[in-house]
Amino acid sequence: MSKIKLGILGGGEDSLIGVLHRVASSMFDKYEVVGGVFDPTYDKSLNFGKKLGLDPDRLYRDLDHLVEEENKRAEEDRIQVISVLTPNFLHFPMAKKLVENNFHVICEKPLTTTYEEAKVLVDLQAEKGKIFGVTYTYTGYPMVRQMKQMIADGVIGKIQKVDVQYYQGWINPIIHDKEKRSSTWRLDPGKSGISCCIGDIGTHAFNMVEYVTGQQVEQILADLNYLYEDNPMDIDGTVLLRFSGKAKGVLRASQIATGEENNFTVQIYGEKGGLKWQQENPNYLYLMVDGKPLQVLKPGHVYNSDFSLEGTKLPPGHPEGIFDSMGNIYLGIANAINGKKKFDGAYPLLQEGARGMKFIEKTVASHKEGNVWIKLDD
Repeated sequence: MSKIKLGILGGGEDSLIGVLHRVASSMFDKYEVVGGVFDPTYDKSLNFGKKLGLDPDRLYRDLDHLVEEENKRAEEDRIQVISVLTPNFLHFPMAKKLVENNFHVICEKPLTTTYEEAKVLVDLQAEKGKIFGVTYTYTGYPMVRQMKQMIADGVIGKIQKVDVQYYQGWINPIIHDKEKRSSTWRLDPGKSGISCCIGDIGTHAFNMVEYVTGQQVEQILADLNYLYEDNPMDIDGTVLLRFSGKAKGVLRASQIATGEENNFTVQIYGEKGGLKWQQENPNYLYLMVDGKPLQVLKPGHVYNSDFSLEGTKLPPGHPEGIFDSMGNIYLGIANAINGKKKFDGAYPLLQEGARGMKFIEKTVASHKEGNVWIKLDD
């Protein structure tokens, strides 16, 4: 089967999120990135697209140019789905135009800057029948999916308490500098919407608790922190939650939690047990039951649900970060091929492979000779 033709808006050369999306799209060999608009400056977008090996004819000046030219192509050659990786204020107009022109859409969160905009997209999608995904990234972790399945299966019983925390510290060195806090787009309501912390990471936490519990939040009580009078955007907040199933909970989000990196922790407590998952250690799902030892579930094992196993790309004991590790080796080899050696140890050498073979043979020899000491090097 041919790969799905993927276009990208945003996510250019200096974008972390762009790397994440391109790698993610390549993992299961389902997509092929064929074009897009990677930067608002056309020359930068063009140069970056060329670095990716894309056809310059599909590196467009802007979204209007992309839609116009792609609509001229035959159906089998046209971009099918487009990822929107731009700042928040561009999500709505871009997604709207894409759906109107019959493209499927993958969009970063928050979806839009207002609920009214979001409703327009919902209605438009229903009319056009296009696929539209929002990248609440953490729901893709196998052990999050295992948590969801276990809760649905009643393993921990009726949910009583939900505690979700998402703490970062990256705004701390910015917020205390008047010039910096007034020039960062995340703290600009015109670009980010009415919320910074809750809009950026609090929405992840909110989506997560509804995702894993299968319940909707019915009532909230929020206390937000802005720190400075001239800062119009929240950078910290606590929200009390009341769920449809009578459970109660708390959502804590902060971007001024000094020293924290990406501390996203989800804790769900039921009448028969509790489940805990931490994003910084995503391969461990903890099951806690009164009177029993703590159980640690890990991805790839047959005791996990089919939903969890479908999203597990590796055997047990292999963290998902191994993809990054392999990518770094490919980078080292590519640098060597291009005469751009930067670091010793950037990739394993032939000599290391040979030494590995020596180790194998000497090990077998030691066993056969009566379990004796053998020098690896004669």
